[in-house]
Amino acid sequence: MIRIEEVLDRVQDLVPELAGRIEGAGKFAELIEQDRLPQQTPAGFVLPGGLTGGKAAAATGMFIQDFRESVIVVVVVRVAGDPLATRAIDEASPIVRKVVQAVAGWGPSDAPGIFVLERGELVGAKSGALVFQIDFALDDQLRIAA
Repeated sequence: MIRIEEVLDRVQDLVPELAGRIEGAGKFAELIEQDRLPQQTPAGFVLPGGLTGGKAAAATGMFIQDFRESVIVVVVVRVAGDPLATRAIDEASPIVRKVVQAVAGWGPSDAPGIFVLERGELVGAKSGALVFQIDFALDDQLRIAA
């Protein structure tokens, strides 16, 4: 459950623009708390999105439940001398596309499903930087021996 590290590693490996510039929720929370954006961009963050329970079944000695796990990838792009971030859109679009291509259609070997794109949107612009949020979901299953 919570496939943050696996998604982070996949984006790190398949999106060269974010290699060495993608981190987890701790660093993202620190930046938000300090009301800052990353100094070097492009930058990325992989965050937990949540779990949604599905159909459950109980059999002798076993509890099985389908669930959907959401993972969020945040991409921050800043272009020097672009206070309105118009050029940042042109720079961010290919990176966002590469993130989608790296995650959508892929699934960890121990999961019955694959990640699907749920949505992506521009969630903010500040000081010449754009912040995109891309949400993915993975169908998975709990199997708990009783």
